[in-house]
Amino acid sequence: MNSSHPVVPLPMRPSRAHDHEREAQPRLLGFWVFLMSDALIFALLFAVYATMVHATDGGPAGKALFDLKTSLIETLLLLISSFTFAMASLNLTYRPERLGVLVTWLCTTLILGLAFIGMELNDFRLMIGDGATAQRSGFLSAFYALVSTHGLHVTAGCLWLVVMLVQLKVFGLDARVRLRLNCLALFWHFLDVIWVAIYGIVYLQGLV
Repeated sequence: MNSSHPVVPLPMRPSRAHDHEREAQPRLLGFWVFLMSDALIFALLFAVYATMVHATDGGPAGKALFDLKTSLIETLLLLISSFTFAMASLNLTYRPERLGVLVTWLCTTLILGLAFIGMELNDFRLMIGDGATAQRSGFLSAFYALVSTHGLHVTAGCLWLVVMLVQLKVFGLDARVRLRLNCLALFWHFLDVIWVAIYGIVYLQGLV
């Protein structure tokens, strides 16, 4: 005589991909919080610059110092780097098996970022050579504080890019590397938005 037993379904264990997705959500949220706090820092620097823009103390103002052509090239470098990083992100999402293409886009972004930093350092060198140091006036102190803080962020982004290229070589596209690349993409695009604001508020208005 056969006895029948009720079949109790075993709880299905979440897939590894689902586990990584759940782990990534709070980390992405935490990174967004970091970006918002960073945005507050830049907002304060913009406010200081706005209050000090006319405090030249008889020294040179923006109209005598800024080169619109150079700042425009710097802006284009960052905008193009944002495009190349967007292409890397698309490749990461839809063609992750094409690792070489992803590395190419990331390397192109890195080169553009380094070119931007090089041009900005040269701008500072020329300005300081003309006597326009941060100690010269309140306007120049606020200018250097704002622009150099952004430049330090871009430098950090370039170093982060180098680290990610090394991790891609060592670990491949595992879940941790994907998450870090997504965070870096947010950081890079955030810096481009900040620079567009700097270009409009500092350079364009400074030449009026």
